[in-house]
Amino acid sequence: MISLDDITVAYGSYVLLDKINFHISETDKIGLVGKNGAGKSTLMKLICGLQTASSGQIDKPNHISIGYLPQIMEHNKGRSVLEEAMTAFDSEKQMEKEIEELTQELSLREDYESEAYMELASRLSDLNEHLVAAHSEPPEVQARKTLLGLGFKDRELSRLTETFSEGWNMRIELAKLLLRQHDVLLLDEPTNHLDIESIEWLEDFLSSRKGSLLLVSHDIKFLDKVTNRTVEIVLSHIQDYKVPYSKYLELRAERMSQQMAAYENQQKMIEKTEEFIERFRYKATKSNQVQSRIKALEKLDRIEVDETDNATLRVKFPPAPRSGDLVYKATGLTVSYPGKRVFSDADIEIKRGEKVALIGRNGEGKTTLMRVITGELEPERGESRLGHNVDLGYFAQAQERVLDPQCSVFETLDRVAVGEIRTKIRDILAQFLFRGEDIDKKVAVLSGGERARLGMARLMLKSHNFLLLDEPTNHMDIKSKDILKQALISYDGALLIVSHDRDFLDGLVDKFYEFSEGKVKEHLETVQEFLEKKKLESLSELDRKEQAQAKTEQKAEQSLTYEQQKAISRQERRLKEQVKKLEEQIDVLESKIKEIENVLSEAPEGLDIMAKTQEYLDLKQELDSKTAQWFELQ
Repeated sequence: MISLDDITVAYGSYVLLDKINFHISETDKIGLVGKNGAGKSTLMKLICGLQTASSGQIDKPNHISIGYLPQIMEHNKGRSVLEEAMTAFDSEKQMEKEIEELTQELSLREDYESEAYMELASRLSDLNEHLVAAHSEPPEVQARKTLLGLGFKDRELSRLTETFSEGWNMRIELAKLLLRQHDVLLLDEPTNHLDIESIEWLEDFLSSRKGSLLLVSHDIKFLDKVTNRTVEIVLSHIQDYKVPYSKYLELRAERMSQQMAAYENQQKMIEKTEEFIERFRYKATKSNQVQSRIKALEKLDRIEVDETDNATLRVKFPPAPRSGDLVYKATGLTVSYPGKRVFSDADIEIKRGEKVALIGRNGEGKTTLMRVITGELEPERGESRLGHNVDLGYFAQAQERVLDPQCSVFETLDRVAVGEIRTKIRDILAQFLFRGEDIDKKVAVLSGGERARLGMARLMLKSHNFLLLDEPTNHMDIKSKDILKQALISYDGALLIVSHDRDFLDGLVDKFYEFSEGKVKEHLETVQEFLEKKKLESLSELDRKEQAQAKTEQKAEQSLTYEQQKAISRQERRLKEQVKKLEEQIDVLESKIKEIENVLSEAPEGLDIMAKTQEYLDLKQELDSKTAQWFELQ
């Protein structure tokens, strides 16, 4: 469907992508992975047409629809959440207009056997199929389901979009993208602003969705569940495997091992051959053998080992100064903003060396708690206090607001470093993969992952015994996240972390606090156990509601008179008969519509295109009417 042929992107002498080749088919769900700055976002922009390659070609059919979710985007204002999501269906109006235009054009043409005519007829058929699929549910029902799945509460759908944070507005944009039912979806780190429950909903949605997907994510569990193919950008080239990420790692390791073994064996053979040539080069009796082996070496197909990028973070937190046994304690903590209660009566306790996570829906108060702990925000009531000799280190979620965009990478650390540590700034930056000319880059041009690394380097300029990390892995590549996780496991101070990355939290934290509906609850199980239990609880709750509803209906029936029950039964029978009759009529209409679509796509000689198209549109209108009646009766 989409082919990338010899795509090269270069900036002067620096080559970002070097002769990239791969194909995206209709059923591909590709995980696009690689280090920060490897060119993943660039590749997506090339496919979308937002950027041009230095050389090479991208072939894609004109009629396919591509949806793109960038990391940073503009958000619309002046509409409610639901109204903004409903704009996703504006494209259907355009499709209906295109159907009319195509129908008109086909009726005027007589070149029924030509390739151009067949393409127009095929496009008309595709548009009609797309509209039929899009009308499987009323648009508002689809919009509500998607918004609720992405974490919005039903009562929030009428609020104006500008009253929500940037992260929540990103969810609205994602909802619009999913509702548009594009042929190809390009999602650049869609989980960065989602909580764990919303990520699981998105996993299920994308797994069952038809169409192509190209996904950039650093969440291993998400990649494994959603994708069936992995394309990694490494050192300007790609490695392509038809398996999810975890399986890809195994296959790549096997391939590298086999390549290395074959390479080493060949090198031994070459060495022995060269020794023979050198030893007998000037012996007349061996001249034929020498010449034969020289020619064999010249013709030898030399084995090459795939290049790998072995540059990795070297993160080791400074030893934590000893604090008191109690690092932080909150009792009856209640926090509010003007006009909004965030959470109330929270009891939280963190001890020396303990590693604790905060999880829950965005906007429930996780970052707010951190602001209370750092003293940026005063609680409404309750007690919030740090323990004896506690030294805080804080990594804020929005590093772009903390770091000065006009400063260079080196200046960012040099401005806050004091004492002997100033002589080690270059070494610290090198540990976070800022080397050579990188240290002179302005913060403004850094990628999200590079800013996260720079923020972490800044944090390590001083020894702290209580680290507060708010979404530290957002934008970090998979290898960097794993190294940071191991460094935090080894860190001997207390840790309080906000993260939605299940794989990152697994094996790192000792306990976590769940923020939900204005309450804060302590959990001692693992995050995975919590999620599994929560699913079971939600199913049980649904079961209880259904049972309660059934009991209520049963009591109501018992309280009715015999004549009333007979009347209700007659009404129910009539409704069932009407529903059944409508379903039969809908089946007949759908069959007729399918037959006409086949006729229009084949366009036999003598076909009255106008009449047949009008018949199609009449049947389509009748189908929409019958479907609407069916929904009302349901």
